[in-house]
Amino acid sequence: MRAPLWTSRWPVVVATALVVLSAVFAATAGWAWWASARAREVARDDALRAGEQAVVAFNTLDSRRAEEGFDRWLAISTGALHDDLARQRGDAVRRLAGTAAATGAGVLDAAVTELDEVAGTAVVIASVEVEISREGAPPGRKVDRIEARLVRTGAGWKLGAIGQVAVAAP
Repeated sequence: MRAPLWTSRWPVVVATALVVLSAVFAATAGWAWWASARAREVARDDALRAGEQAVVAFNTLDSRRAEEGFDRWLAISTGALHDDLARQRGDAVRRLAGTAAATGAGVLDAAVTELDEVAGTAVVIASVEVEISREGAPPGRKVDRIEARLVRTGAGWKLGAIGQVAVAAP
């Protein structure tokens, strides 16, 4: 008497089912990993772009358009930095208007050094070339290293703090 087909082939059927389930699991896990890595890459790129723009904006100011410059600073800042700028706006605009000076900045290089997607925070460091013009004086240039601390808001990444990075002497 011959054994039923099922009993003689069950190991093959089980092995095939396990291989199929393993392949589905591997594909799903791989896709989830790729999607997560891609989302992190997009968040990092967005933070970097916002950080670069903020660093340029905070190092660019024309005394003839001081109010516009301060409004731009207020628009891209948040938290304590925003509150401090809003509080100082009137006095700072009056002081700047009397200087007959202008600065323009460009980012030479920048990188995201910290990114916490859950907390919605990022740190961008940038090397920035700043051109300084004063009425009646030749323009000057300087290179600064700036750290920008960003906070993700409903309106995108905004600047929560900004400052120079100390450079150690060789």
